Amino acid sequence: MLQKFAAASLVLLCVLPGIAQSEKSRHFVFEYSFTVRINEPGKPLDVWFPMAHSGPFQQVKEVSVISDLPVRQTKEQEYGNRMFYAHAEHATKTEYHFTVKYDVMRLEHLASIRDDRQPTEKELKRFLQPDRLVPITGKPAELARAQVKPGMSEIERARALYDYTFSTMRYDKTGTGWGRGDALWACDAKHGNCTDFHSVFISMARSQGIPAKFEIGFPLPENTGDSEIAGYHCWAEFYVLRRGWFPVDISEAWRHQAKKEYFFGANDANRIQFTVGRDITLSPRQHGPALNYFIYPYVELGGEAYPNVANAFKFRDVLTTQTTARAHR
Repeated sequence: MLQKFAAASLVLLCVLPGIAQSEKSRHFVFEYSFTVRINEPGKPLDVWFPMAHSGPFQQVKEVSVISDLPVRQTKEQEYGNRMFYAHAEHATKTEYHFTVKYDVMRLEHLASIRDDRQPTEKELKRFLQPDRLVPITGKPAELARAQVKPGMSEIERARALYDYTFSTMRYDKTGTGWGRGDALWACDAKHGNCTDFHSVFISMARSQGIPAKFEIGFPLPENTGDSEIAGYHCWAEFYVLRRGWFPVDISEAWRHQAKKEYFFGANDANRIQFTVGRDITLSPRQHGPALNYFIYPYVELGGEAYPNVANAFKFRDVLTTQTTARAHR
């Protein structure tokens, strides 16, 4: 069945409007699993978790959804992120298991490839506004002003901000504070993970009037065709009039410094995207505050955030004839 879908996916990528054209792609099965462990039975249980989605650079097919509770698909209003939602009026089990399996054809995103996505004025306005941990005034704005020069185009200004983030940050997950995407903290600490790198860039870009957005999903190891995945990966895009959305992945550029030029204007095919944006209000609305970002399951027990959740993510490449031929070159 997966072999048939592989062929169908390749056809879709060639003929569907809005699907980008790229020489590099990756076809894989991705499994998103987690277990909610209940230590106080009898309370209401609410579970939200993000859905992978099709778009210009990935074609996604839901293979199966296995859940100990009925799930329904919902959509939040600000960014259009889709999600699964499950509810139990009384949690009676000690564990609730959830697994979604996707078949995905992911394309390399190159800024040189025409991107037919046309953002609305509302979308562009939102991607110029601050997030709770991503301000557009204060230190990030001061740093941005110091990097740009009069007469620079939008791409030149964005490149100056990319270079600044690359040269002043380091990929380092030691200590505390990293991983929250707190741009002010990252400007001072000058280290962190992908969330911190791209929060600094987005803060500076928006302060310069350049719409920029945060995207998050999972990385796929480049030289392995079957493995567990420890955690998420995120990247950014900025918008250029008459050019469209321009991808950047500064943390990957830092980790693979020979690819610094490549990752200004490209995202490789070794990833799957789930959601966009920060400060996420779920659907139906959660009792707790807006989520900083939405990639892992969010659970409430008795109307309060409940962290006793064990995640397990893994992928497996689908070996088509084309993939096998490349592997033996």
